[in-house]
Amino acid sequence: MTDVVLVPGLWLDGSTWDQVVPGIEQAGHRARPLTLPGMQDRAADRSAITLQDHVDAVVAAIDAADSPVVLVGHSGGAAVAWCAVDARPDRVSRVVMIGGFPSADGEAVVRGLPAENGEVPFPGWDAFDDDEKRHLDDEALAAFAARSIPSPEGAVVGPVRLVDDRRLDVPVTMICPEYTADQMRAWLAAGESNLAELARVEDLTYVDLPTSHWPQLTRPAELAAAIVDAAGSVPGN
Repeated sequence: MTDVVLVPGLWLDGSTWDQVVPGIEQAGHRARPLTLPGMQDRAADRSAITLQDHVDAVVAAIDAADSPVVLVGHSGGAAVAWCAVDARPDRVSRVVMIGGFPSADGEAVVRGLPAENGEVPFPGWDAFDDDEKRHLDDEALAAFAARSIPSPEGAVVGPVRLVDDRRLDVPVTMICPEYTADQMRAWLAAGESNLAELARVEDLTYVDLPTSHWPQLTRPAELAAAIVDAAGSVPGN
Protein backbone atom coordinates (compact mmCIF):
# COMPACT_ATOMS: atom_id res chain seq x y z
CA MET A 1 0.00 0.00 0.00
CA THR A 2 1.29 3.42 -0.97
CA ASP A 3 0.26 6.91 0.11
CA VAL A 4 -0.68 8.87 -3.01
CA VAL A 5 -0.50 12.60 -2.31
CA LEU A 6 -2.61 14.64 -4.74
CA VAL A 7 -1.70 18.29 -5.37
CA PRO A 8 -4.28 20.38 -7.26
CA GLY A 9 -3.44 23.02 -9.81
CA LEU A 10 -4.44 26.67 -9.85
CA TRP A 11 -7.92 27.75 -8.73
CA LEU A 12 -8.80 24.37 -7.25
CA ASP A 13 -8.95 22.80 -3.79
CA GLY A 14 -8.62 19.17 -2.77
CA SER A 15 -12.17 18.36 -3.87
CA THR A 16 -11.01 18.43 -7.48
CA TRP A 17 -9.78 14.86 -6.84
CA ASP A 18 -13.12 13.55 -5.49
CA GLN A 19 -13.84 11.40 -8.55
CA VAL A 20 -10.26 10.10 -8.72
CA VAL A 21 -9.86 9.03 -5.09
CA PRO A 22 -12.16 5.96 -5.28
CA GLY A 23 -10.16 4.34 -8.07
CA ILE A 24 -6.91 4.85 -6.17
CA GLU A 25 -8.31 3.46 -2.94
CA GLN A 26 -10.03 0.51 -4.61
CA ALA A 27 -6.56 -0.49 -5.83
CA GLY A 28 -5.40 -0.66 -2.22
CA HIS A 29 -3.61 2.67 -1.90
CA ARG A 30 -4.27 5.61 0.42
CA ALA A 31 -5.26 8.79 -1.41
CA ARG A 32 -4.28 12.07 0.24
CA PRO A 33 -5.89 14.98 -1.66
CA LEU A 34 -4.54 18.33 -0.48
CA THR A 35 -6.09 21.76 -0.21
CA LEU A 36 -3.16 24.15 -0.27
CA PRO A 37 -2.92 27.20 2.04
CA GLY A 38 -5.25 30.01 1.04
CA MET A 39 -7.36 27.71 -1.11
CA GLN A 40 -9.96 26.78 1.52
CA ASP A 41 -12.59 29.06 0.00
CA ARG A 42 -12.98 32.38 -1.76
CA ALA A 43 -13.10 34.26 1.54
CA ALA A 44 -9.68 33.00 2.71
CA ASP A 45 -6.91 35.55 3.25
CA ARG A 46 -4.32 34.90 0.54
CA SER A 47 -2.40 38.15 0.81
CA ALA A 48 0.63 36.70 2.60
CA ILE A 49 0.66 33.18 1.13
CA THR A 50 3.90 32.29 -0.65
CA LEU A 51 5.09 29.45 -2.84
CA GLN A 52 7.05 28.17 0.15
CA ASP A 53 3.79 27.88 2.11
CA HIS A 54 2.40 25.62 -0.60
CA VAL A 55 5.58 23.57 -0.77
CA ASP A 56 5.64 23.24 3.02
CA ALA A 57 2.07 21.87 2.97
CA VAL A 58 3.08 19.19 0.48
CA VAL A 59 6.23 18.36 2.43
CA ALA A 60 4.14 17.98 5.60
CA ALA A 61 1.94 15.42 3.82
CA ILE A 62 5.04 13.54 2.66
CA ASP A 63 6.48 13.54 6.16
CA ALA A 64 3.20 12.25 7.61
CA ALA A 65 3.35 9.08 5.49
CA ASP A 66 4.85 5.88 6.87
CA SER A 67 6.89 5.21 3.72
CA PRO A 68 7.89 6.99 0.50
CA VAL A 69 4.89 8.42 -1.35
CA VAL A 70 3.73 8.70 -4.93
CA LEU A 71 3.35 12.43 -5.43
CA VAL A 72 0.82 13.63 -8.00
CA GLY A 73 0.64 17.22 -9.27
CA HIS A 74 -1.84 18.67 -11.73
CA SER A 75 -0.90 21.61 -13.97
CA GLY A 76 0.75 24.28 -11.79
CA GLY A 77 0.60 21.76 -8.95
CA ALA A 78 3.28 19.78 -10.79
CA ALA A 79 5.79 22.56 -10.16
CA VAL A 80 4.78 22.74 -6.49
CA ALA A 81 5.15 18.97 -6.21
CA TRP A 82 8.61 19.12 -7.77
CA CYS A 83 9.74 21.66 -5.19
CA ALA A 84 8.57 19.22 -2.51
CA VAL A 85 10.58 16.45 -4.19
CA ASP A 86 13.62 18.72 -4.01
CA ALA A 87 13.00 19.05 -0.27
CA ARG A 88 12.42 15.31 0.27
CA PRO A 89 14.06 13.36 -2.59
CA ASP A 90 14.42 10.26 -0.43
CA ARG A 91 10.73 10.29 0.58
CA VAL A 92 9.13 10.31 -2.89
CA SER A 93 9.19 7.08 -4.89
CA ARG A 94 7.62 8.53 -8.04
CA VAL A 95 6.16 11.81 -9.26
CA VAL A 96 3.13 11.91 -11.54
CA MET A 97 2.65 15.17 -13.44
CA ILE A 98 -0.69 15.75 -15.14
CA GLY A 99 -0.79 18.44 -17.81
CA GLY A 100 2.12 20.22 -16.17
CA PHE A 101 5.86 20.13 -15.66
CA PRO A 102 8.47 21.40 -13.21
CA SER A 103 9.70 24.95 -13.25
CA ALA A 104 13.43 25.55 -13.15
CA ASP A 105 15.20 27.23 -10.25
CA GLY A 106 14.37 30.93 -10.21
CA GLU A 107 11.31 30.59 -12.43
CA ALA A 108 7.66 31.15 -11.54
CA VAL A 109 5.24 28.25 -11.14
CA VAL A 110 3.15 29.78 -13.96
CA ARG A 111 4.01 32.87 -15.96
CA GLY A 112 1.84 35.51 -17.58
CA LEU A 113 -1.40 35.26 -15.60
CA PRO A 114 -2.99 38.56 -14.53
CA ALA A 115 -3.10 39.26 -10.80
CA GLU A 116 -5.42 41.48 -8.79
CA ASN A 117 -4.91 42.53 -5.17
CA GLY A 118 -2.43 39.76 -4.44
CA GLU A 119 -4.52 37.06 -6.11
CA VAL A 120 -4.58 35.32 -9.48
CA PRO A 121 -8.28 34.83 -10.30
CA PHE A 122 -9.57 32.34 -12.81
CA PRO A 123 -9.16 34.29 -16.08
CA GLY A 124 -12.26 32.95 -17.84
CA TRP A 125 -12.54 30.39 -20.59
CA ASP A 126 -11.43 32.70 -23.39
CA ALA A 127 -7.91 32.32 -21.99
CA PHE A 128 -7.87 28.61 -22.94
CA ASP A 129 -7.81 26.98 -26.34
CA ASP A 130 -10.26 24.34 -27.54
CA ASP A 131 -7.92 21.41 -26.81
CA GLU A 132 -7.65 22.45 -23.18
CA LYS A 133 -11.46 22.58 -22.87
CA ARG A 134 -12.11 19.33 -24.73
CA HIS A 135 -14.86 17.13 -23.23
CA LEU A 136 -16.11 19.96 -20.99
CA ASP A 137 -19.65 20.93 -22.00
CA ASP A 138 -21.25 24.29 -21.23
CA GLU A 139 -22.58 23.05 -17.90
CA ALA A 140 -19.16 21.75 -16.85
CA LEU A 141 -17.45 24.97 -17.92
CA ALA A 142 -19.89 27.02 -15.87
CA ALA A 143 -19.50 24.73 -12.86
CA PHE A 144 -15.70 24.98 -13.01
CA ALA A 145 -15.80 28.78 -13.13
CA ALA A 146 -18.27 28.86 -10.24
CA ARG A 147 -16.11 26.63 -8.02
CA SER A 148 -12.83 28.32 -8.88
CA ILE A 149 -10.88 29.99 -6.06
CA PRO A 150 -8.30 32.70 -6.75
CA SER A 151 -4.76 31.43 -6.26
CA PRO A 152 -2.33 33.40 -4.09
CA GLU A 153 -0.17 35.58 -6.31
CA GLY A 154 2.89 34.82 -4.20
CA ALA A 155 2.46 31.09 -4.78
CA VAL A 156 2.04 31.51 -8.54
CA VAL A 157 4.91 33.85 -9.30
CA GLY A 158 7.39 32.02 -7.07
CA PRO A 159 10.27 32.07 -7.55
CA VAL A 160 10.98 28.34 -7.44
CA ARG A 161 14.05 27.35 -5.42
CA LEU A 162 15.73 23.99 -6.15
CA VAL A 163 18.86 22.96 -4.28
CA ASP A 164 19.15 19.15 -4.20
CA ASP A 165 20.04 17.44 -7.48
CA ARG A 166 18.91 14.11 -6.03
CA ARG A 167 15.43 15.15 -7.18
CA LEU A 168 16.57 14.33 -10.71
CA ASP A 169 16.87 10.65 -9.78
CA VAL A 170 13.21 10.37 -8.74
CA PRO A 171 11.19 8.69 -11.54
CA VAL A 172 8.61 10.90 -13.24
CA THR A 173 5.45 9.87 -15.08
CA MET A 174 4.09 12.51 -17.44
CA ILE A 175 0.35 12.16 -18.11
CA CYS A 176 -0.40 13.99 -21.33
CA PRO A 177 -4.03 15.13 -21.64
CA GLU A 178 -4.50 18.02 -24.13
CA TYR A 179 -1.19 17.25 -25.85
CA THR A 180 0.35 13.90 -26.71
CA ALA A 181 3.39 12.05 -25.44
CA ASP A 182 4.95 12.41 -28.89
CA GLN A 183 4.48 16.16 -28.74
CA MET A 184 6.12 16.26 -25.31
CA ARG A 185 9.08 14.24 -26.56
CA ALA A 186 9.43 16.59 -29.53
CA TRP A 187 9.35 19.68 -27.30
CA LEU A 188 12.05 18.18 -25.11
CA ALA A 189 14.17 17.26 -28.13
CA ALA A 190 13.82 20.80 -29.43
CA GLY A 191 15.12 22.21 -26.15
CA GLU A 192 12.01 24.18 -25.20
CA SER A 193 13.14 26.58 -22.49
CA ASN A 194 10.20 25.92 -20.15
CA LEU A 195 11.12 22.21 -20.11
CA ALA A 196 14.76 22.72 -19.11
CA GLU A 197 14.26 21.17 -15.67
CA LEU A 198 12.29 18.22 -17.04
CA ALA A 199 15.07 17.54 -19.57
CA ARG A 200 17.42 16.83 -16.66
CA VAL A 201 15.27 14.06 -15.16
CA GLU A 202 16.87 10.62 -15.44
CA ASP A 203 13.73 8.42 -15.64
CA LEU A 204 10.75 9.71 -17.64
CA THR A 205 7.63 7.74 -18.55
CA TYR A 206 4.86 9.10 -20.77
CA VAL A 207 1.15 8.23 -20.68
CA ASP A 208 -1.39 9.50 -23.21
CA LEU A 209 -4.80 10.36 -21.76
CA PRO A 210 -6.49 12.37 -24.51
CA THR A 211 -9.01 14.76 -23.00
CA SER A 212 -9.11 18.26 -21.52
CA HIS A 213 -6.47 19.89 -19.35
CA TRP A 214 -8.51 18.65 -16.37
CA PRO A 215 -8.77 14.84 -16.72
CA GLN A 216 -9.73 14.58 -13.05
CA LEU A 217 -13.04 16.10 -14.15
CA THR A 218 -13.45 14.63 -17.64
CA ARG A 219 -11.88 11.15 -17.35
CA PRO A 220 -11.44 10.50 -13.63
CA ALA A 221 -11.59 6.70 -13.77
CA GLU A 222 -8.93 6.56 -16.48
CA LEU A 223 -6.79 9.07 -14.60
CA ALA A 224 -7.07 7.01 -11.42
CA ALA A 225 -6.00 3.92 -13.38
CA ALA A 226 -2.97 5.76 -14.76
CA ILE A 227 -1.98 6.90 -11.28
CA VAL A 228 -2.42 3.35 -9.94
CA ASP A 229 -0.25 2.03 -12.77
CA ALA A 230 2.43 4.56 -11.85
CA ALA A 231 2.20 3.57 -8.19
CA GLY A 232 2.44 -0.08 -9.18
CA SER A 233 5.74 0.56 -10.93
CA VAL A 234 7.29 1.54 -7.61
CA PRO A 235 9.41 -1.29 -6.12
CA GLY A 236 7.56 -3.06 -3.32
CA ASN A 237 4.07 -2.44 -4.72
